Amino acid sequence: MEVQQFLHMNGGEGETSYANNSTLQRMAITKVRPIVEEVILDLYCTSFPKKLSIADLGCSSGPNTLFVISHIIDTIEKKCRQLGHPLPEFQMFLNDLPGNDFNTIFRYMLPSFYEKINEEKGVGLEQCFLAGVAGSFYGRLFPSKSLHFIHSSNSLHWLSQVPQGLQDEMGIPLNKGRIYLAKTSPPSVFKAYFAQFQRDFSLFLKSRSEEVPGDGRMVLILCGRRNSDPSSSECSSQWELLAQALNDLVSQGAIEKEKVDSFNLPYYAPSIQELESTVEKEGSFSLDRFEVIDINWDGSEDDNEETFEFDKLASAQNVSKCIRAVSESMLASQFGEVTIDELFRRYEQNVVEYQSNGKGKFINLVICMTRKG
Repeated sequence: MEVQQFLHMNGGEGETSYANNSTLQRMAITKVRPIVEEVILDLYCTSFPKKLSIADLGCSSGPNTLFVISHIIDTIEKKCRQLGHPLPEFQMFLNDLPGNDFNTIFRYMLPSFYEKINEEKGVGLEQCFLAGVAGSFYGRLFPSKSLHFIHSSNSLHWLSQVPQGLQDEMGIPLNKGRIYLAKTSPPSVFKAYFAQFQRDFSLFLKSRSEEVPGDGRMVLILCGRRNSDPSSSECSSQWELLAQALNDLVSQGAIEKEKVDSFNLPYYAPSIQELESTVEKEGSFSLDRFEVIDINWDGSEDDNEETFEFDKLASAQNVSKCIRAVSESMLASQFGEVTIDELFRRYEQNVVEYQSNGKGKFINLVICMTRKG
């Protein structure tokens, strides 16, 4: 089953919505803002185009959706004012899968966005044009050479589909009860996940290479890992805790064991080396910059003090809500909505125990690329 049939962040503005539970994604975007600013200024000052076409891929819905676009407009406006140049037109594209809550973006968020940039920057409807583009970024989305800059945050670790080859010749699941890569997953499961990531990311690069001209830029942020082990705790612990919660429900007879055994996440956290080698092999982009950023699971500010104390329960609640906001659509499709509340109550308890010695960390990989001429 392809991801676009069942993967979407929780819509609306309710308690379990992505809009209200995307603090850690906001933190990643905030930390990468100086990099985006540097790249967009370099791009603009190279040719001073009269129109800038920009796409945010995997935009989702909520307060983060227009955050990057607002920052880009602000950055260019300041530079134009400094140089005495007229402000270019902005063509902004917001992309996500068809199941994304585009209605909330365009009905409730966009009017206030336009009002704000008009009041603060004098940029009105006649100068900033926004459009929604529903579809998978693992394929073409835009006309040839139509984009100057592409941004994507917290999206490319989601695969286009659950990897093939996770069953034996008899159709028996090979990754029983694990839902993702674990220390005890068979070697063939690791191989299948990496192969799917390579295919997907290569297709992403190829598709984008046809949509941007020479010297077009991309800044991508995705969950990954520092080391070579795809089952290391720095990229799989959050899913192992979810698998534990699911298996607890199996032991109580609340859900069927077969459903857990056959469930695998369409997710892969690549290593730095895997990303670099895939970019080099595909060949359309040059890799300009690579950075690694740690983000607390609960999206809170970094803590550098060894004696730092935090509210473990409050932190675990935030983590649970965040994971629920991004995974509930998949879990409900497999296990039914009736189990979701209890599942995440158990997950929250598992996170409390896991963080008894400190907060969990997401490893975010940031890559900046330029389209080869």
